[in-house]
Amino acid sequence: MPPRRKLGKRLVRSLLPIIFVIVVAVLVVLSLIVYCISRPPKNAYLVTPQTFSQISGPALKVTDETWTNRDGTRARGWLLKGAEGAPGVVLLHRYGADRSYPFNLGVKINETTSFTILWPDMRGHGMNPPVRWSSLSGRDDDDLLGALDFLRSLKSDNKATKLVGDRFGIYGVELGGYAALKAAQQDNQIKVMVLDSIPRSSTELLDAAITNCTGIDNQLVKSLGRGATQIYMMGAYKQTSACEIAASLRDQRIMLLSGADAGYLIGSTASLKNCFPNPANLDIRTDLPLSGLNLPSATGEQGEGYDRIVIDFFDRYLR
Repeated sequence: MPPRRKLGKRLVRSLLPIIFVIVVAVLVVLSLIVYCISRPPKNAYLVTPQTFSQISGPALKVTDETWTNRDGTRARGWLLKGAEGAPGVVLLHRYGADRSYPFNLGVKINETTSFTILWPDMRGHGMNPPVRWSSLSGRDDDDLLGALDFLRSLKSDNKATKLVGDRFGIYGVELGGYAALKAAQQDNQIKVMVLDSIPRSSTELLDAAITNCTGIDNQLVKSLGRGATQIYMMGAYKQTSACEIAASLRDQRIMLLSGADAGYLIGSTASLKNCFPNPANLDIRTDLPLSGLNLPSATGEQGEGYDRIVIDFFDRYLR
């Protein structure tokens, strides 16, 4: 064998262990990234119906409910019943939060409008969730449709009529808002939506989660992380533009919100204003002092101002 060929074989043999170690290391890192983004951080609820009642009194009758998602998995949420035949409003939190984040807002909506309120924990969120992984928008729209099915199944106190009427409102922040957009494509009883700090696409949402998990804002890391996530979720994760979804909607009344604390989501939310087919049905406020991302930590005056915008919108257009 020529000396040059022998040298080449020796070089390949010497490099193979190094290449193997690098491949294994990359796979391990990608596995850790996927695990991190699909299992959002879980903390104790900021508030519960029990702790809230200690402040507001026992008149608040919020119940802990479970129901079945459309894929057969279980879901859970808090329910506050409204007037018989009144619309229902579902409040969806952001990625990494839980149902306690918009709790105070939901109580205020009920007090003002007598609408039935449902606060679900989105898939993979909250303490000990029934489904342990987040789909990062892949299944969350179907989960929202399952929540609406649950509201439709509720009966009034006399068991003779439905509790909730045939009109629904959705309040959603970031992941919750994106899921609401997707669900509105499929359910024409979703009539009013307040959407806060919406990403341009599911890809933008996933990239932000990867950066948060790794602490690295690098395109190669994001690309590898996206590929690993798609493999892990086996087709559940789809890269869809929020503008494309918005363009498919027709008669829904929509408000877009964002604020100074929303970072890149201010621009992505503002960019949606030209996507909806009926501008007359769209209100937009992206200049607020705060967004729904950090609403529980807002000062009293700022929080009240934000809540009033949302409540008035539902009160005016969902009745």
